[in-house]
Amino acid sequence: MKNVVIKELLTSAVELARTAGEYALAAQRGTLKIESKTNEFDLVTHIDKYNEDLIRDAIAKKYPSHIFLGEESGASKNVGEIKWIVDPIDGTLNYAHQLPIWCVSIGIEVAGVIECGVVFDPSRDECFTTIRGGGSFLNEKEIRVSLQNDPKRSMYVTGFPYNIAEDPHNDIDRFGRFLRKGLIVRRLGSAALDLAYVAAGRFDGFYEGGLSAWDTAAGALMVREAGGMTTHFNGTPYSVYEQSIIASNGLQHQMLSEIILD
Repeated sequence: MKNVVIKELLTSAVELARTAGEYALAAQRGTLKIESKTNEFDLVTHIDKYNEDLIRDAIAKKYPSHIFLGEESGASKNVGEIKWIVDPIDGTLNYAHQLPIWCVSIGIEVAGVIECGVVFDPSRDECFTTIRGGGSFLNEKEIRVSLQNDPKRSMYVTGFPYNIAEDPHNDIDRFGRFLRKGLIVRRLGSAALDLAYVAAGRFDGFYEGGLSAWDTAAGALMVREAGGMTTHFNGTPYSVYEQSIIASNGLQHQMLSEIILD
């Protein structure tokens, strides 16, 4: 019975992610109202807020006992077993600049465990889904992490926090250590897509500090269900409520950890 319920929840999450993503894609071609949040680089558009309201209200109507946690509005006051963790637009800075690297991310937690999730990229019509114990998929075709074990033939991805000038995680030094080893590291600006791409084998590893639950709730499970590995920088098992993450194909996880902690 639980598996049936989780599948139904994932179906609802996919429908909501697609609705919000398609609306945002159409709205991106118009005039966006842009505001700053924590600093002048941390942006939010009226579409971020609209999308979050749309998703939150639909969940409240269909599942009134469920908890909601969103990037823009925070946590609902509901007390319940099931929590929806939502980033209405992950990659807002890209979105605001008409760069087609952004997505809608929804993860669903049941009794403290992330059970399923969706990352929808409307610009490419790519819908990544995952369910605990059931694998990860791209447009309903199963995906797997890469089998690449040679760092020199690999491609990694990372991200920097908006407060990098005062960043306690020292991300610039960390990034420099990868570059000095001649390793290829990209920065796309959407942690949810970064994780989905690791799950799909497009990247061999991802690391970042300073993240929030809505950035990784769907993507981290996606990596594990695609055969990969996720931990914190210190090697402990990954939790979406802690900020650092290393996600990899598993074959290179130890190497990535050693560079990050060097």
